[in-house]
Amino acid sequence: MSFKIASSPHNRVNRSTANLMLLVAIAALPGILVQAVLFGYGVLIQLLLAIVTAWAAEALTMQLRKKPVLPPLKDHSALLTGLLLAIAIPPYAPWWLIVIGTFFAVVIVKQLYGGLGNNLFNPAMAAYVMLLIAFPLQMTQWLPPASLQSDSLNLSDAVCAVFSQFSCSGFSISQLQTGIDGISMATPLDTLRTDLTAGKTLTESLQQPVFYGIAGAGWLWVNLAYLAGGLVLLKLNVIGWRIPLAVLGSLFIFSTLSWLAAADSNPSPLFQLFSGATMLAAFFIATDPVSASTTNKGRLLYGALIGFMIFIIRKYGGYPDGVAFAVLLANMAVPLIDYYTRPRTYGHKAKGTGK
Repeated sequence: MSFKIASSPHNRVNRSTANLMLLVAIAALPGILVQAVLFGYGVLIQLLLAIVTAWAAEALTMQLRKKPVLPPLKDHSALLTGLLLAIAIPPYAPWWLIVIGTFFAVVIVKQLYGGLGNNLFNPAMAAYVMLLIAFPLQMTQWLPPASLQSDSLNLSDAVCAVFSQFSCSGFSISQLQTGIDGISMATPLDTLRTDLTAGKTLTESLQQPVFYGIAGAGWLWVNLAYLAGGLVLLKLNVIGWRIPLAVLGSLFIFSTLSWLAAADSNPSPLFQLFSGATMLAAFFIATDPVSASTTNKGRLLYGALIGFMIFIIRKYGGYPDGVAFAVLLANMAVPLIDYYTRPRTYGHKAKGTGK
């Protein structure tokens, strides 16, 4: 019998950073395609703008730091950052919004802290929050799914809408938000929050066309597609199971308790799990290896905190979804979580015991 001596870390699967980032991006493709089919070509246009901007920002920053440009471009971290931000914003947001956001994510949140591995916050989510605070109107201009749109957009219309905020036929974004029933539409989470704040019951709110299905028109399929991609990442051992399970489990538990306590003013647990960016957050955002917890117990606490904060923000906060804020708040708590969940070094005494 022979033993191979090697230095740590002792990874069972030998994958480079570039390979891991690329696998995550590929796993997100089913969700991106479903999102594009349901919400239009704007999804793909935003994605293209984000990736080009991310590469340009990464290259410019490395040149200013007088470091090699190609290595950070080849690790695909900038590509993944741009991808995650692009699919999180409204598909027909103005072109400059995704450019500003991606530049902020790569240059300020990532490179300003020293580059990949040194950033404290998830770059895509930090940029999303910055855009949401700075440009709230543009960040909430979601069009209804194609099946509920009064005027469908082809590729040329999508390009016109992103770059001019008008379709080629002359319709503005606000006009395009009007559904087939003649009522201006928002996302299911936003609509539900507005209705409950206005004093409507859950039953009354759910009568609107945007709530077709378990989690709103289109959003169930988007979340199922990201769930499928996330399960592939789990199968390939690209991500661990603890964070996604903790995020979804925590959100399910708290939403179930609130639903059982007051069913007519709280959406069902299934609605919470399959609406908004829930599955995207659980499998593709919260699992970021740089800004997430690094211990096994810590990952469970970290994920549970994100799920709990998503529930709290959706129910009591000022924003309908709350995924980005939940992730950033959990990022801030990571040093404390890691400190109290780090495993005891063999041979050292545990605090407060004589062992």
